[in-house]
Amino acid sequence: MIKLFISDLDGCIAHPFVSPDWKTITRIKELNNLSKNDPAIPPLTICSGRPLPFVEAVAQWLDVKFPMLFESGGGIYDLQENELSWNPHFDKEAREAVVEIKSWMEEHLINKFDGTIAEFTKFTDAGLINPEKSQIVLMHKEILNYVTKRYPRFEVHDTDVSVNVILKKTNKANGIRFLCNMLDLNLDEVAYIGDSSGDIEALKIVGKAYAPINAGSYVKESAGFVTAEATLGVLEAYENLIEFNKGVG
Repeated sequence: MIKLFISDLDGCIAHPFVSPDWKTITRIKELNNLSKNDPAIPPLTICSGRPLPFVEAVAQWLDVKFPMLFESGGGIYDLQENELSWNPHFDKEAREAVVEIKSWMEEHLINKFDGTIAEFTKFTDAGLINPEKSQIVLMHKEILNYVTKRYPRFEVHDTDVSVNVILKKTNKANGIRFLCNMLDLNLDEVAYIGDSSGDIEALKIVGKAYAPINAGSYVKESAGFVTAEATLGVLEAYENLIEFNKGVG
């Protein structure tokens, strides 16, 4: 039985730089609220590479009651208790490396690629944002080459609008392990939906893995189910999980 449904944000709950699908988000929130009294409906939470302020805001839209992951697996925030936990693998050496990588990005990339900004509020993650996919592809190549040679503890991921450098021990898969340990859940008791390269390892370890149709082909190969696009895909996955739980409950 699936006891927790975890969703990525960009490309799933919402599209970057596009107004949310409020009708579908409202239905997802309704299902999450019904989970309080119906054991067949797993409660919802979030695992996103985005910084805490955005993850917290979306959690409020969806009335999330469970702790949520931000900066991939770098931090966990419990909105109900107002408690913040940082992944213990993010040590002093990792922090110093992130500061160095951010400095290199600012010096070598932000002015080179028009329209690029840094994700300033991040603590465990060095990230850049650009709405043009062609710019992301070029930046990803440069960042991957730089990080691979100098920071073997880190990995690089891209979405349609961002490039992120994260400690391997704080990627989304390890973040979900961290969360499950906190909640005393087995990995096969959780489901996850994600759409980009940073989601692949997480999709491989959970009990039910979903990807929206807008996900990259390499991501969809790692998912057991491919759903509709973005927010509608999250709703479809949620409804699928409810039917699955009814069958095994």
